[in-house]
Amino acid sequence: MAGHNESEKKSSDALDDLQTFRAENLQSNMKVIYYSRTFLSIIGGVVAGILGFTGLTGFVFYFLVMAITSVALIAKAKFSIHTYFDSWNRVVFDGFLGGLMSFVLFWTFAYDIVHIF
Repeated sequence: MAGHNESEKKSSDALDDLQTFRAENLQSNMKVIYYSRTFLSIIGGVVAGILGFTGLTGFVFYFLVMAITSVALIAKAKFSIHTYFDSWNRVVFDGFLGGLMSFVLFWTFAYDIVHIF
């Protein structure tokens, strides 16, 4: 049977293992993710427009660009996500919808310039 001292030791070890984040660093890392996704959404939209993607093909291209962006951000963090972020969901999903709007805007703009005019 476990004694009182052993249970205290286990709970204090659990508290020592708890990772803490500095708010300024976490916000800075989130800004990097947001700006990276926005920039690559704009570049991806221009590329999709120039290549003449229409309909579902353009959206598949966007998902591919965002997947590559997520992998690149994870690689930039040296595959140690919990060192820089509190959750892996932040790296994969943050800025996704904002990036989609930028992608569609620049996709249609580049497509119109190259293929219509």
